[in-house]
Amino acid sequence: MRFWDSSALVHLLIDQPQTPALAALLREDQDVVVWWATDTECASAIARLERQGDLTPEAADAAYARLAQMRRAWSEIHLVEELRETARRLLRTHDLRAGDALQLAAAWLTAERHPSTLEFVCLDRRLARAAALEGFIVSTVD
Repeated sequence: MRFWDSSALVHLLIDQPQTPALAALLREDQDVVVWWATDTECASAIARLERQGDLTPEAADAAYARLAQMRRAWSEIHLVEELRETARRLLRTHDLRAGDALQLAAAWLTAERHPSTLEFVCLDRRLARAAALEGFIVSTVD
C-alpha cells in the first residue's frame, strides 16, 4: 500500500516525463490510498492545464475518464477530527499550505501514526520534505 499525493497522481492522468516511473510504482502496488479531496485536486489540475492551452479538450476528457477509473479503485481517507488536529500540528511544524497539511495528516492516519511503515508518493517538493521529516518513506521521481 502507498499513499499517493495528488501531485503524483496527476502525472498518471496526463502524460508527463515522470509518468513512466510513476506507472511502474503503481504496477508494483495497486493499493492506492488518497485523502478525500484528491479527486477535486486532480480535476483542478486538469482544468487548469486545459484553460492554459496545455491540454486539448480531448486530452482533458481522456484525463477525466482516467481519473474516474482510478477513483473507483482507490481508498479514501475521510475528514475526521483527528485528521484536523494532526493537520494543525503539521502546519505549525512545517512550511505547508492547508491542503497539503490535510493530505499529510491523512497519510499519518493511514500509517496508524507510524509513518515509517508507509510509502508516500509525492512530486511536490515542499510536501515531500515535510513527509520525510515526519518519517515517511518518500518516493519521488525526477
